[in-house]
Amino acid sequence: MTTFRLNGRDVTVDVPDDTPLLWVIRDEVGLTGTKFGCGIGMCGACTIHIGGRATRSCVTPVSAAEGADITTIEGVDPEGNHPVQQAWRDIQVPQCGYCQSGQIMQAISLLKDYPSPTDEEIDAVMAGSLCRCMTYVRIREAIKKAAANARGDSSNG
Repeated sequence: MTTFRLNGRDVTVDVPDDTPLLWVIRDEVGLTGTKFGCGIGMCGACTIHIGGRATRSCVTPVSAAEGADITTIEGVDPEGNHPVQQAWRDIQVPQCGYCQSGQIMQAISLLKDYPSPTDEEIDAVMAGSLCRCMTYVRIREAIKKAAANARGDSSNG
């Protein structure tokens, strides 16, 4: 049995300790916003937050979640109005949208570390979050917009 806090509620699951957290979140808990992409932690589609830090859930065993505070895309904002989510909509970032929950989770973590990120900082942190539709320019623009809005700067970065 593994117990952790997921999106503000306590969850206990009875799965093998080496079960990837991605599959626990999707199959055991039923939250499907976190996506499977590569299964080796390289693409970022499965990104969640553990203790506020971006983490690849496809390579994180459930045993590592014991007692942890975990947030998925569903827990970021109940209405989908986190500043990063809002910037994503304003800039119309997604095309297919498959990678976007992971992209958003990585971007939220990035903005905690770099409240006024440069293009180079954005590119470096987001480099491991792959988008097959190639919306990287819009992703960067949305991150800068979210940062500017958080600062109260209407120039959008």
